[in-house]
Amino acid sequence: MTTGVWDTAECSSGDGKSLWYRSLNQSEFLSGTFPKGFLWGVGTAAFPTEGSWDQDGKGLSIWDHFTHHALGTGNNISNLSADTASDSYVLWEKDIESLQYLGVKFYSFSISWPRIFPDGDATRQPNLAAVDHYRHLIGRLKALDLEPVVTLFHWDLPQILQEELGGWKNYKLVQIFADYAAFCFKTFGQDVRYWITIHNPVAIAFLGYGTGIHAPGVSGDPADPFIVAHNLIRAHATAWHVYDKHFRPHQHGQISITLGSYWVEPFKAQATPANVELCQQSVEAIIGWFAEPIHGGGDYPLSLRSSHPALVPNFTPEEKHWVRGTADFFSLAFGPDSVRAGRALARFGQTGALNLRKILGWIQKEYEDPPVLVAESSWFSDASVGVEDTVAIYLMKRFINQVLQAVVVDHVKVFGYTAWSLVDGFEWNSGYSIRRGLFYIDFNQPEYTRVPKSTAKYYMQIIQDNGFPADETEGDIDGHFPCNFQFGVSDFILQVHLQPFSPQFNDPFLYRWNFSGDGSLHPVLGVTLHTRGSQCTDFLAIQHHIHLLEATGTSHYRFALDWPRLFPNGDILSADAVTVRYYHCMLTELQKKGIGAAVTLYHPTLRSHTLGLPRVLHAQGGWMNTSIGDAFVDYATYCFQTFGTLVDVWITVNEPNRLIEAYNVSAQERDMVVRNVLMAHARAWNIYNARFRQHQGAKISFALHADWVEPANPFVDSHASAVQHFLFFELGRFLDPILQDIDYTNTNSCRDCFHMPHFSECEKSELKGAIDFIALNHFTTRLVYPKLKRDLQPSSSVHDYSCSFMTDPTWMSSYKGQAVVPWGLRRVLRWVKGRYGNSHPVIITATGIDDQASHNDHLRQRYIKTYMQEALKARVLDGVDVRGFYVWKLQDTLHHTPDFGFFLSPHHHSRPKASVTIYRQLISQSGLPSISGPVTSLCETKVSESECWICQNKPLLFFGMCVMVSVSVLAGVMVTGMMRRSRRKRRMKTRKRKMGQAMRRVGYRV
Repeated sequence: MTTGVWDTAECSSGDGKSLWYRSLNQSEFLSGTFPKGFLWGVGTAAFPTEGSWDQDGKGLSIWDHFTHHALGTGNNISNLSADTASDSYVLWEKDIESLQYLGVKFYSFSISWPRIFPDGDATRQPNLAAVDHYRHLIGRLKALDLEPVVTLFHWDLPQILQEELGGWKNYKLVQIFADYAAFCFKTFGQDVRYWITIHNPVAIAFLGYGTGIHAPGVSGDPADPFIVAHNLIRAHATAWHVYDKHFRPHQHGQISITLGSYWVEPFKAQATPANVELCQQSVEAIIGWFAEPIHGGGDYPLSLRSSHPALVPNFTPEEKHWVRGTADFFSLAFGPDSVRAGRALARFGQTGALNLRKILGWIQKEYEDPPVLVAESSWFSDASVGVEDTVAIYLMKRFINQVLQAVVVDHVKVFGYTAWSLVDGFEWNSGYSIRRGLFYIDFNQPEYTRVPKSTAKYYMQIIQDNGFPADETEGDIDGHFPCNFQFGVSDFILQVHLQPFSPQFNDPFLYRWNFSGDGSLHPVLGVTLHTRGSQCTDFLAIQHHIHLLEATGTSHYRFALDWPRLFPNGDILSADAVTVRYYHCMLTELQKKGIGAAVTLYHPTLRSHTLGLPRVLHAQGGWMNTSIGDAFVDYATYCFQTFGTLVDVWITVNEPNRLIEAYNVSAQERDMVVRNVLMAHARAWNIYNARFRQHQGAKISFALHADWVEPANPFVDSHASAVQHFLFFELGRFLDPILQDIDYTNTNSCRDCFHMPHFSECEKSELKGAIDFIALNHFTTRLVYPKLKRDLQPSSSVHDYSCSFMTDPTWMSSYKGQAVVPWGLRRVLRWVKGRYGNSHPVIITATGIDDQASHNDHLRQRYIKTYMQEALKARVLDGVDVRGFYVWKLQDTLHHTPDFGFFLSPHHHSRPKASVTIYRQLISQSGLPSISGPVTSLCETKVSESECWICQNKPLLFFGMCVMVSVSVLAGVMVTGMMRRSRRKRRMKTRKRKMGQAMRRVGYRV
C-alpha cells in the first residue's frame, strides 16, 4: 500500500470536533481524478449471496437459523430465506465475469465460517469442499490480476457456537476465532494482501445483541452489546497478533477491521460548543466505540464510559497495550446498516447526514491521519427497481465525489473504494425487499442471470475515468457583451401604491412664523395662493423604486402591468385613470433616468383563483374561451397607445407554458388554451407591427419558462427521448408555429405534433414570424425520466408531459431546493439555436435564485456570475445571439424571509444585499473581462469618446461659470468702490483748495 500520493495534512489526534466548527473548502460537486494507483473494487458477503445453505457439508449459521425461525416473531423480514440467495457458491464464475465487466482492481468477499468449519472449531478437520471453493475463487482472481480482499467474519457465526457458548457474549470465542483466522491465513494467505477480521462489529453488538433485529436476535439485557463489543475487539486484536507474528514476515499482507459509521449535524444546525460536544459523543458512540481502542489510545471513549458507567467493561493495562494499534489501515463501512445503527444511537435532536467526506475527515483528525479503505459504500433500491436503478446512480456519484473531495481537498489518505454489492442478494433482515447489487438478479428465474444495472455501467465509467474528469461544462472565458446588451432586473406585477404621496406645493395657504412666540406656523387669514398640479415625483413609491434600480446599475427594468386594476371590467371603457397615470409616471421616471422599460402585459398569477385576469374574463372561462383574444387585443392596443413611446420591450404573456398547468382539464382543452394564447399574442403583435412599430420602435414577444432538462439515466434511451418530449412541450409547441414550417398532421416528421392545436391557414399566416426575439425565463436544470403509464392521470397536466422529475443530489441547491446548474442555461440556448437558428435574437428575461442571507447572499452572487458566464459562452463559443440578461428580482416581498430580491423587503427598510454590488460591477464591465484587464468596459470608453466636450464637462463648466460670475460681480463692486473713493478724494482736494484760496484772500486784505 502506497501513501506517498497524498500531500501531508497537518492534523492532531483527537481533533475531530473541529469538523463541526469549520465550513469545508469544497461542498459542491468536485471535478477531478483520484491519485494514480487508486484501488477500485466491489464487495459482497457470504450469507446474502452464496446460497447452498446446506450443500457440500456446510454447517448452520446464526442467520440460517434466524431467517428460518423469524416468521411470526414480529421481526421485519421477508418470508423467503437465503437458502439459495444469489447462488454465488455455484455461480461464482459468473460473478468473476461481472467483475471483469466492471474493470475493478479488487474483489472484497467474506469466507463463510460455518461452510469451512460446520461446528465452528478450527482445530478440527475443515470442510475440504469449502476450502477448495475458496481456493478456486482466489486463484481465479489472482490469475485475472484482481486483488482479493478477504473478510473472515461477516456476521454468519456458526449456529453451534451460539447454542453451546452463547455466541459473542462468551469470551471463549476470542480464541476460537483466532484459531479460525490462523487457519485462513495459513491456507489462503499467500495469495491475499488485504485481510479484514470482522465487518462492522457495531451492527453485530447493537443490532444482534441489543435490539435483536439482526441474528442471533438477542435483546433485553443492556449489558450484552457492551460485552459482545468487548469480545469482538479482543478477538480482532488476537487475530491481528497471530498474523503479525506468524504470517506477515513471509506473506507481507495487511490486516484491519471494518468499522461502520454515519454522520450527524448539530441540533438546528447550530455549531455551539455544547452542540458540537454532543455530536462528538454521538459519533464516538458508534465508530469511536471500536476505533478508539484499536486506532486510538487503547480504551473506550470517555463519553461512552460516562454515559454507560456500569455497562462498559474495562481493559486491563496489558489488554490496552495488546489492542492498541492492531490495524494496518482504517477500514470504513458507510451504508444503510451503519446508518440504521447510528440513528438508533443518535441523541440530542441531531440530524443524521449521508456525508462520507466528513466522517473521513473526522477519522483523519481523530486517529493521526491513517490510510483508509472505504470497505463498503452504497445505498439501496426497492425490490421493484430493476436494471434501471436511476436514483442509485446519483447516490453512488455523491458518495464517490465526497471521497474525492476528502482526498483532493482535505488530503485524507483514502487508497481504495468498495462499491456494494456486486449482485443483488438476501439483504439480512430486509430480505428481498431491497436491492443493493450492481447486477440485477431475477430471483424467480432459475438461471439467476447477472444483468448489469445502470449503476454497474456508471461505476465502470468512473473506474475508466479514475474519477470525474472535467468536461465541456468546466472552465470560464473572458469577454464583454455588446454595448447595446440589456442588463436588466425582472419583476412581478408592479403594484400601484398611491400612498405615501408628497404634499409639497399642494397647500394653498400662506403661513406666518410666530418666531417670538410659540415658534409655530399660522396661516394668514384671507390669503390663498395658486397651487401646482400633481406631478410624477409626488408618488414616493415610484421614487423609491427608481432609487433601488439606480443602485443596481441596471440598463433595463422589466415589470408587469396589473390587468385587472387597469381594466376592472375587462374592457377599455373601464380603464382606471389613476392606475393609468401611475404606470405612465413610472415609465416616465424610468426614461428620465435612462433605464429602458420592458413591460409585460399579462403575468399570470397562478396563486390567484382568477389567474391574474379581470374577474369578468375569468368567469367566462378565461383562456379556454376564444373570446378572450378580443379582450386581450383591446387591452394590448390601449397599452401600446398609452405607454408605447416609453417602452423598449413588450412581453405579451409571461410563461404561457406554466399558465396551461393551472387548467386542470383534459389534454384537448389544454391545447385550446395554447391555441388561444398564441392567437392572442399573434394578433397583438400584428397590430403593433402595423400601427405602432414605425414611430415607437419597440420589440415584442412572449416569455417562456425555459428550464433545461437532462436524462435522469444516461444509459436508458427512453430517458433521452423524455428530454426531447419535454422540450417540445415546454418550448417547441409555442415557438414552432411561429418560427418553423412543420406539417403537424404528419406524425412521421413530428412525433409529438398530435398534441398541437389546430390552426387554419389564415391563423398560420398570422402566427408566422410573430415575435421579434425569443424570450426565455431560465432558473434551473432538472433530471427527467418517462412517467409510467400506470401513473398517468388523464386530467392532470402531467398527461401532456408524460414525464417525472428529480434532481442530482451533488448539485448545489438553494433553501427552496432550486439547483444551481449554470451549464443548463448554455444548453437551453444551444437547443434554441439548433432548432430555430439565429433568425431571432434571444433575451434571458428572468433568471435568479432564492437566498436566505439578509446581506452576504453568497449563493445569489455565485449564481449571477456563473449564469452570466454561461450566457457569455453561449454567445462567444456557440454563436447564440444573446441580447439580454435580466435577474429576478428587485426586492423581497415577504416580510420576514429573504428570498429572490436584490433588496430586503420594505419591512426591513429595503436594505441592499451584497449581490447588488456584484451585479453593478458586472454591468459596469459589460460582462466578465479578464482579471488583469481594465475595469472600465469598452462601452463606457466609446460613449465617453463620442460625447461632446461640453457634455463631458457639464459640472466643471457650471462651476466655472459660477466662479466667473462671482468674480465679475466682486470686481464690479471693487471697481465701483474704488471709483467712489477716488471721486470723494477729488472733492476733498477741491474743497481744501477752495478753502485755502479763500483764506489767502482774506489774509491779503487784512
